[in-house]
Amino acid sequence: MKKIPFLFVILFLMGEHAFSQYKSFKISARGDTINREDMKGLKQGPWVVHVDPLRGEPGYEEEGYFVNNRKEGEWRKYDLEGDFIALENYKGGDKDGKSMYFTSMGELIREEHWRAYDPAQPYDTIAIYGQDNNQITGFKIVRAEPYSVKDGDWTYYDPQTGRISKIEKYDRGHLVSDQANNAFVSDDPMKKIKPKEVIEYEKKNARKKKVKVIDGRTSN
Repeated sequence: MKKIPFLFVILFLMGEHAFSQYKSFKISARGDTINREDMKGLKQGPWVVHVDPLRGEPGYEEEGYFVNNRKEGEWRKYDLEGDFIALENYKGGDKDGKSMYFTSMGELIREEHWRAYDPAQPYDTIAIYGQDNNQITGFKIVRAEPYSVKDGDWTYYDPQTGRISKIEKYDRGHLVSDQANNAFVSDDPMKKIKPKEVIEYEKKNARKKKVKVIDGRTSN
């Protein structure tokens, strides 16, 4: 009878212990454990989410991390052909910081900025604006609620030319200004500059993204 290496037994038992912590999970083509649900049914760790087309809306896949059933940190979105189309950031399940959206060819369409609720700060100070203008007339303290609001510059691009077509400025959900801006992204209007997120993605992914997973479940 052949002896089983002691180290192999230890690694096997460690793997079994790790899987037993999850109610369900999947195994990616690379052998990673993804789409984990803990014993309370909460999503944890790396996830790949597939959404089918519905009522004329295109389907997509997105990947990122869940913490206690809420999206956290950077999430990447792909169309069903595998093309990278969006980069979004989350905090506590709500959008926070910069989000970027692209065509399937990698041209930037829109750049958004969001502000998410911070549970560490139960109160927030917001500006009060005049009814006939965007001048700040005062401030007030309000109880913060879980939410995500537009905050900062929202920039819209013409993907064909690389021009900035419009910029909207928001202050915690309040539209401060809305103006067209015909400045070129580059000095040469025929030479469009791809955002660094797209360039990094193209370097890492020479081929289109295809996610293959294997279901896995553990008994309660």
